Amino acid sequence: MGATQRVAMTDVARRAGVSQKTVSRVVNGEPHVTEAIRARVQAVIEEMGFRPNAAARALVTRRNQRIGMVTMGTALYGPTSILEGVDSALRGSGYYLSVARTQGDAVADLQAAIDELVTQDIVGLVLSEPIDLGHPDLRIPNGLPVLSFGSPTTGAPATDARPDELVMGADETAGATSATDHLLALGHHTVHHIAGTRGWAATARRVAGWQSALADAGAEAPPVVHGDWTPRSGYEAATEMLHHGGVTAIFAANDHMAIGAIRAVERAGLRVPQDVSVVGFDDAPEAEYLSTPLTTVRQDFAEVTRLAVHRLVRTIEGRPPAERHRLIPAQLVIRESAAPPPE
Repeated sequence: MGATQRVAMTDVARRAGVSQKTVSRVVNGEPHVTEAIRARVQAVIEEMGFRPNAAARALVTRRNQRIGMVTMGTALYGPTSILEGVDSALRGSGYYLSVARTQGDAVADLQAAIDELVTQDIVGLVLSEPIDLGHPDLRIPNGLPVLSFGSPTTGAPATDARPDELVMGADETAGATSATDHLLALGHHTVHHIAGTRGWAATARRVAGWQSALADAGAEAPPVVHGDWTPRSGYEAATEMLHHGGVTAIFAANDHMAIGAIRAVERAGLRVPQDVSVVGFDDAPEAEYLSTPLTTVRQDFAEVTRLAVHRLVRTIEGRPPAERHRLIPAQLVIRESAAPPPE
């Protein structure tokens, strides 16, 4: 079998009916190209699978092609999925990813990671951290395009506080509401909640969705019990809840804590879902393959990161999207871990 022939810029120019210089301008995000021609060239690039040489692009544009990313130094499913998605979306784009990991959620740890990346002359910054960019102790260079997952600077959909900030993520609040609504629709009088780590924006968003659903239904909201996203913390939180009695439904802020909660229910001599329903969040790979497949809320990390990286690259290249804040719907996945309450 012969080797696949690499598509050259001249091939794209010939197919699109433009000059090689015009193709170069489109690839490098340069001005002086009409939107119609830019769209035609982009369509040909995608059709032919053209991938510009990263070294050549860096030489032509005479600027650094490195994007920095701060992520948690943990094996948590969410941050890991975002990191993998960003890395995958950048392949072949001419940009390289530099990663700095933090070992905690303190602002000082996040700032140290950002400072480390800034010294590498990055042209864009990706934050999967659960800390709002508006924190008074957080310093990010002005003019540096920033992509944050699910945490706008001031909590508003779009602000003028940082015009180069992009916000992208799954709609966690609506997802948590749908999970709680599902349990209430099954006939449960209320839903107990195992929340994530205190201080995380993701924790707050999911708590807000849970509270909203209960309030709309006129149901009493039990005290929130916090975990740290791990199965052990879910086990301990559910054990505490069950000790006080009256629990028929638990919504855990991620699947790993839901797995721990299921174990706690079983250790208490109860059954899932006949005695206690359990719903998670994320749709981690193992959720579908538990002995009782887990009902959960799916975040499409691949789609979210693909769209987010595309917008960041456009911003870096001087073509920022009009919509700077976008939430992707989170999908309720109904399996077998939730049922009507016992009679």
